[in-house]
Amino acid sequence: GPGLPAYDLVLVAVDPSASARGDACGIVAAARKGERAYVLADATVSGLSPLGWAGRVAALAGELKAQLVVAEANQGGEMVRSLLALADCPAPVRLIYAGTGKRARAEPAAALYEQGRVTHVGAFPALEEELMALSAQDLGGPRRSPDRADALVWALTVLLLEGRAAPPRLRVL
Repeated sequence: GPGLPAYDLVLVAVDPSASARGDACGIVAAARKGERAYVLADATVSGLSPLGWAGRVAALAGELKAQLVVAEANQGGEMVRSLLALADCPAPVRLIYAGTGKRARAEPAAALYEQGRVTHVGAFPALEEELMALSAQDLGGPRRSPDRADALVWALTVLLLEGRAAPPRLRVL
């Protein structure tokens, strides 16, 4: 809408739920402008069939004119891509495989917040609560999977962290 910066990249990130009865399906839209990220929407849903949440992702991608949908592929892999195609997702789908644990993935994203490089465009109380829980988590004890936070971590990884992990270092010889 008016007053919004023209973003360099808008994407929707998905942390799929394997079943309708299982965890929520984390759906977070975010964008990049320069070296900053903007969280645009939290459309996380629970209790929907896989086609149901795929429809929600496709609708959000269309609404925000997203250029990309990123989905965590460990749960369903190609199934996720097929579901989004069935739901007429308007953006290309990129699958990401989680090679590290949730905590290791979340730390660089948390650092972006500390640097003040992430802006929430609106209030996302449920997402903010999960982010706090993620950063405060000790490694023991039972806990729900933080689906919203996971989707956000994927979004920030693709927008700001990937391929720019190590800034060039100047060495004085």
